[in-house]
Amino acid sequence: MPGHGLTRLRTAITAFFALDGFVFAGWVVRIPDIKEQTHASASTLGLALLGVSAGAVLTMTMTGRLCRRYGSHPVTVVCMTVLALSVALPPLTHSALALGAVLLLFGAAYGGVNVAFNSAAVDLVAALRRPIMPSFHAAFSLGGMIGAGLGGLVAGALSPTRHLLGITLLGLLVTAVAGRTLLRHEAPVPPERGNPEPGRGARRPDGRTRVLVVVFGLIALCTAYGEGAMADWGALHLQQDLAASAGTAAAGYSLFALAMTLGRLTGTALLERLGRARTVIAGGTTAAAGMLLGSLSPSGWAALLGFAVTGLGLANLFPVAVERAGALAGPSGVAVASTLGYGGMLLGPPAIGFMADWFSLPTALTSVAALAAVAAVIGATTRRKLSG
Repeated sequence: MPGHGLTRLRTAITAFFALDGFVFAGWVVRIPDIKEQTHASASTLGLALLGVSAGAVLTMTMTGRLCRRYGSHPVTVVCMTVLALSVALPPLTHSALALGAVLLLFGAAYGGVNVAFNSAAVDLVAALRRPIMPSFHAAFSLGGMIGAGLGGLVAGALSPTRHLLGITLLGLLVTAVAGRTLLRHEAPVPPERGNPEPGRGARRPDGRTRVLVVVFGLIALCTAYGEGAMADWGALHLQQDLAASAGTAAAGYSLFALAMTLGRLTGTALLERLGRARTVIAGGTTAAAGMLLGSLSPSGWAALLGFAVTGLGLANLFPVAVERAGALAGPSGVAVASTLGYGGMLLGPPAIGFMADWFSLPTALTSVAALAAVAAVIGATTRRKLSG
């Protein structure tokens, strides 16, 4: 494929990553309104929200097979279309049961598109022979920040129905424009993968390769555990344990997310300079040190600094893990790593909650540092395989 074709593919895939973050953030900021509309208690809302997680986990592995059979580009377009359409459904429900059902569809589309466009990105990274995977994940983070910010601005002016319908229309428009590029071009195949039958992807991985894919998936799990924990517990730690104001507490996750976005924007340059293995080792070590400061410091400002350092450290671990898993085993590898990563994001918040009851919230948050250190150790022990 000519260079300009690869550039167009990169732009289109980046647009899908950004749109994914934007759509998901738009839904998240309207959860309080949907709770009020459905008259759901906190517990029943929690059960309904499990529909997103259940749908995502159920479809991730299946999407890997679909990408191998039909190609990652068409699957990306179909899943994003379903995601854009399904985000308009929650405001139309009037019970927790109905909400859970439509969130199951939303989660299935969300999980599917994440596997599909990560698979497309892995193929493009291999064809370009440049470690640009973090730039795609930076687009997702930026899309999420814009979606959350815009959602906060329009929350008072637009009903959830109009707001999320607007997101649907924008999502379908972006999908139509960027999707044309994906559907016109097959995923590029690097020379070392030979010339497989179209739509069939790479050869099936052997047992040793599957073990390595799971190991790289554990790096994704360690990273996503920290993201989930910071999203759900960071602000409470600042407010409850460090007596920070509500504004300062809210700034905690914002700083973490901003630092992670900046880390991903500079991730390609970092990977070109250090290589994958040293990036994972340095990132895991940095995140562990940052989270120890963030969780154990008696000062709110030191904790904020710790959260920012944690975001910088974790920023590029997930993209590297998914890229290496995909390089080894194609879409199936991406599916395994993504499922483990998503599992880590689900595991983090409840695990922190249980540990906070048993010990204390600051002590519980040190588990984020422990898992970041585990990611660094995995990076050190798989140095040669990470370097590829």
